Amino acid sequence: MSDNDRVTLTKKELKRLDVLSQVGAERLTVPEAAQALGLSQRQVQRLKAAHREEGAAALVHGNRGRSPKHAIGSELRAQIIELARTTYFGFNYQHLSEALAERDEPIVLSHSSVRRILQEEGIKSPRKRRAPKHRSRRERRPQAGMLLQIDGSRHDWLEGRGPYLTLVGAIDDATGEVPYGLFRCQEDAQGYFLLMRQIVTTKGIPLAVYSDKHGIFRRNLKEPETIREQLLGRREPTQFGRLMEELLIEVIFADSPQAKGRIERLWGTFQDRLVSELRREGSKTLVEANAVLLAFLPRFNAHFAQPPAQTESAYRALPNGLDPQRVFCFKYHRTVANDNTVTLEERRVEIPAGTDRVSYARAKVEVQERLDGSLAVYHGERQIASASALGLPDGSSDLRLRRRHRVDS
Repeated sequence: MSDNDRVTLTKKELKRLDVLSQVGAERLTVPEAAQALGLSQRQVQRLKAAHREEGAAALVHGNRGRSPKHAIGSELRAQIIELARTTYFGFNYQHLSEALAERDEPIVLSHSSVRRILQEEGIKSPRKRRAPKHRSRRERRPQAGMLLQIDGSRHDWLEGRGPYLTLVGAIDDATGEVPYGLFRCQEDAQGYFLLMRQIVTTKGIPLAVYSDKHGIFRRNLKEPETIREQLLGRREPTQFGRLMEELLIEVIFADSPQAKGRIERLWGTFQDRLVSELRREGSKTLVEANAVLLAFLPRFNAHFAQPPAQTESAYRALPNGLDPQRVFCFKYHRTVANDNTVTLEERRVEIPAGTDRVSYARAKVEVQERLDGSLAVYHGERQIASASALGLPDGSSDLRLRRRHRVDS
């Protein structure tokens, strides 16, 4: 027998050969062979006839040696490996399979296929998954807008290509949607004001927010009370707390990072996926990072957000006549000096004579510092003076805003 005539059988095929040989030698009946092989009697009869004519070769599966129709070609496989090492370097397996499908010339493969190709090539996923700890997870709120978890994540988002940044964001407890987020030079109250302004003006006013006990959100209870607080009979809120009071948003404080687990897990996902997107775009600055984030969030929400238990939204519309500029600003109580000026830090605003009074000297006024850095001075409900912005870049931590201080500071 030549090498070309040799037939290699699998263990399963060898068993069939042995059973069919016993049938041929009349040591087994067809029903007994069918039971032994787990086949129908009709199939055993076909195998018996084929074995009689072709010998052991009749038992070889017809697809042996053929490439499956759905097999991934060598060129496509090489392309995926090259993209994983260059354009999408650092993407985890799932993220990479999604990114390939979103290309201008999409490569649509299952997550398992991409994982198998890369693992065979020795390319490991950068995402390290730890064994989950046993915790009792709090049930989601039933309606979108009932509760937003808010937080900031300080991280080397640009991987050394630019400065360390803080990502300030929110996640809806009911849906897992991220309604907005933005990069800042540091975690500051202005960032949270910008975050809430965007959410309120695009989606509505949520019922509650869930945060940690950072000084931006609440006063340190160990601080002594001021005379004003003693007269009012309560602690003055922080600037962010005052904003929440004006919008009738309840603030709930978490006692531990685990208590606000949804947004903590969100940061883990972002520090994997968003960092990869920033790397792919070569982002080096705050402005470039925010542009990537703006494009990333809709894709992220489309993939990860889920429908709420109740379709009716709990977001509330802004009241009619409410001017967002007068709400989303920093407010300070001041007394007008004898020369009809008020001072905020090193900035001095001159108050011109009004139609109702010649001088505002010694009058109690409210100075509003807008998010663009401009100032507006109010006497009651009437604006009596203003000053233009300083022209500092967006996201700068040098805007003269008392980010954590009380309204009266």
